[in-house]
Amino acid sequence: MDFALDEAMQHDIDSAAEIATRIAPGMAERQRAGRIDPDLVREMGRKGLIAPELPRAFGGRDGRSLATGMIAEQIARGDLNVAYVQIIGSLVGQVLARNAPEEIAARWIPHLTSGAGIVAIGLSEPGNGSDAGSPSMTAHRERGGWVLRGTKSMSFAMHCDAAVVFARTADGSRGRGLSAFLVELDREGITRRRLPDMGTTAVGRGLIDVDGTWVPEGHLLGTEGCAFTQVMQGFDFSRALIGMQVLGAAQATLEETWEYTSTRTAFDRPLSSFQGLAFPLAEAETQVAAARLLCQKTLWLKDNDLPHTKEAAMCKWWAPKTAYDVIHQCLLSHGQYGYLTDRPIEQRLRDVLGLQIGDGTAQIMKLVIARHCVDREAAP
Repeated sequence: MDFALDEAMQHDIDSAAEIATRIAPGMAERQRAGRIDPDLVREMGRKGLIAPELPRAFGGRDGRSLATGMIAEQIARGDLNVAYVQIIGSLVGQVLARNAPEEIAARWIPHLTSGAGIVAIGLSEPGNGSDAGSPSMTAHRERGGWVLRGTKSMSFAMHCDAAVVFARTADGSRGRGLSAFLVELDREGITRRRLPDMGTTAVGRGLIDVDGTWVPEGHLLGTEGCAFTQVMQGFDFSRALIGMQVLGAAQATLEETWEYTSTRTAFDRPLSSFQGLAFPLAEAETQVAAARLLCQKTLWLKDNDLPHTKEAAMCKWWAPKTAYDVIHQCLLSHGQYGYLTDRPIEQRLRDVLGLQIGDGTAQIMKLVIARHCVDREAAP
């Protein structure tokens, strides 16, 4: 495996690191405001940091998936929420590049890679949770297009310009008869409702209610009735990116905690000189490094067109859990100061917790892994 960085990759990672340093002081304000400044999103686009793995024709940089993950990690050091702009851009950008008609791809992929706006993805629903293959949203043909009805739960629901949504277009068992559509969210019949999440509020997660909304035939993505198989392939990529994202937040917290424990004293000694404090942090460094290598391996496999579904599922359940455990330990290592809301630790803890749920729970990821290790008849 080759994790070496060429000059272009290093430049982009350095740009992401510079942005992270600059945005870190505003993390709490973005949390309170429940939004990410559109100017910041546009800056990320100008610097080529949103979906850089996409072709240059779509506004990408023909980069490696590995570099995209490293960029996500750097941005998340400043604010995990801002990094999610890049991750959703990569997920949706690849879905559109593989499945959208030429006209839709040419319009919407540069829109998201440039940072002009955000295109979200609507797979989950309030009533189906992890059972993404059984959506209640329906779509039927009418007036030369499709009429959609139902509700989707999605990140960036309050701020995105459009979304890729999944709907049932034919009867079928779980995962069959589903189609995907690109839906502009200013169309008639669409309303938005914010959800009062305990973390990641800057990404504006909410519900999108779609009541008889019409979209043209050309907004169908991929083959009718085959969306679950075709479009779900992109989630292997985003699961590895999420792993890098949460590890960026964990690494930043670790570095802050080493600094704190080495400068604060008790019993006339630095806190870091006590094994009871230093050893848990040493273990945390090891866990973060190991999880990072797993994510990097998964992205390397993708870059080399090798199977990586099992590894991506490992990234998605283990990295968020590791990041949460590490940040929790760092909070405890700060003592009473770690419990204050004017420090970033408590917000990172809440933000990372959400990614143990969103984009695939640990239980679903372990099911995916098990089914790659034994025959389906012998799997859970």
